[in-house]
This record gives sequence, C-alpha cells and structure tokens, in this order.
Amino acid sequence: MVGLKGVPALLSPELLYALARMGHGDEIGLGIPQLLEAALKLLPLDTYVESPAAVMELVPSDKERGLQTPVWTEYESILRRASCARALAKIERFEFYERAKKAFAVVATGETALYGNLILKKGVLALNLLL
Repeated sequence: MVGLKGVPALLSPELLYALARMGHGDEIGLGIPQLLEAALKLLPLDTYVESPAAVMELVPSDKERGLQTPVWTEYESILRRASCARALAKIERFEFYERAKKAFAVVATGETALYGNLILKKGVLALNLLL
C-alpha cells in the first residue's frame, strides 16, 4: 500500500521507485489497463519518438485467423486521455522480446488479454508542468 496522497493504490512502492529512477528514453514493460492508467498519472511519455507505446504485433497465424485485440483499443483510449494522440506501435514478436529484455523495468501483472503486453518509453517533463 502506498501511504502518499494522490498516488494510485495500484502503484506499489517498488514500482514508484522504478518510475522515479527511469531516465528519458528508458522503457518499462507492463500489462493491465488499470495499471497503465495509474502509471500515466506520473510517467511522462516521450514526445520525440514516433510512438512512446508499443505492443507485440500479431504473429502471422493469428492475423490469418482474424484474431481481435480489444485490449489495444482500451490502451489507445487510456493513452489519448493522458494526452498521447499517437497510435500504438506494433512490433514484431522477437523484436518485442528483445526490447522487453532491455527495458529499465518489467512489471509482472495478472493481465490475461492476448497481446496485452505493452512497452512505454519515458519522456521528460515540460518545464511549464514543473512550475
């Protein structure tokens, strides 16, 4: 439990510590929409990249059978509410795994949605937000 005012209860002390230690361009892998929403209250996303949020692209067999990924729509809605108008980047499966291995932090959640893993790239706080 977080004992601070205004900090979403989903953000554990360990996760808050990881978010605070991240530098510009560091990445974090996480799942679960509620956690994404909570993290975006604190984590500025990188505005200098094509997309600061990435998911794993469907493998060819899942594309061929028309697998749907409704969690992506939910992620995009949450990102828009956090002022990120850019679409989710779709990354090839093994490239996604490599990026996740290099991420600053990986958050294990109970997310069960297919293709629900997400990588976020941290940005910097705009000077006018610090005042």
